[in-house]
Amino acid sequence: MVRHWWLARREIRGWYRKLLINGIGLVLCASILTFMLVFKFFEGGWATLLITGTLILLAILVKRHYKGVGVLLRRLDSLVHTPEFSAAGLSPEATAIAVPEPKFDPNGKTAVLLVSGFNGMGLHTLFGILRMFGGVFKNFVFVQVGVLDVGNFKGVQEVGHLETQIKCDVERYVQLMKRNGFYAEGICEIGVDVIDEVMKITPRIIERFPQAMFFGGQLVFEKDSFVHRLLHNHIVFALQRKLYHQGIPFVILPIRVY
Repeated sequence: MVRHWWLARREIRGWYRKLLINGIGLVLCASILTFMLVFKFFEGGWATLLITGTLILLAILVKRHYKGVGVLLRRLDSLVHTPEFSAAGLSPEATAIAVPEPKFDPNGKTAVLLVSGFNGMGLHTLFGILRMFGGVFKNFVFVQVGVLDVGNFKGVQEVGHLETQIKCDVERYVQLMKRNGFYAEGICEIGVDVIDEVMKITPRIIERFPQAMFFGGQLVFEKDSFVHRLLHNHIVFALQRKLYHQGIPFVILPIRVY
């Protein structure tokens, strides 16, 4: 927390008070740990050192893992260039030729794509739909849920920034599909649980698009291990089970990051 307040000193007013409080806590904890090691080492201090060291090592390994995954995701984002769009039959930019506004067909097949931002994962999932299903889908609906957590739930301003960001991300998908002759809509929600928010809006989507089919992407690592299953959420699998119980099709597309 001391490090956090120091890094956020230019953004948060009164940061020095919070830094002082957490700094005092840091000094007290360090003093207690030092006392235990010096005076009580053979009476249980070694166990304290062992447990603390193990937890620190575990935290370092987890952070290292997420950094490695971040590198893979940035590589995935970099793969989204013009040839990828062309292979999927899309034009990434607006052209000089005016494209008529796509008409809404309520009886047309609809692809409902769950996204977490305008990024490589979302675009590759979209490309996969277009490659595998061709011209089956006439309508596209992009759904993004902004998750409120300790990182962004710091006030009304931060929540507003989150809402603006997800609206911007979804609108980029919508405009991309409209430029290429598809009818598209975006749905944005904010909540503490992605699954709950998606299930709340599902009846509304099905009512407007009776022929809807849901899609989601799932990261696939070269070596699937217990660590990957533990550290990475499987929201799409949980959503798939819930939607299956309602008789709604949900297709999970693999997104390889190796």
